[in-house]
Amino acid sequence: MSPATVPQVCFDRLELNRILTLYGRMVSAGEWRDYALDFLEDVAVFSIFRRTAEMPLFRIEKRPRLRAKQGQYSVVAAGGVILKRGHELAQVLKVFDKKLFKALSKE
Repeated sequence: MSPATVPQVCFDRLELNRILTLYGRMVSAGEWRDYALDFLEDVAVFSIFRRTAEMPLFRIEKRPRLRAKQGQYSVVAAGGVILKRGHELAQVLKVFDKKLFKALSKE
């Protein structure tokens, strides 16, 4: 198979909009500085960095194969610990609500 025909998992427009809205709020709070997107055969990953040269602080992953099991969305911390997993992206991203509140209250 040529590289152009290899199937990839990707975030749709609504998913990316939700993730980028959260990302923008955390950037404006001074917590996050950079991100990266990876689209592979079995997973789409939005990696979040404090600095570009570091390991990602968090990864937001979409694994459609897990849709019927524990849920296709997950937030993974730097050490590989899964912070939250679920079927709805909005619910999974709520793991950041407390971090955002703390970051905004510092200002």
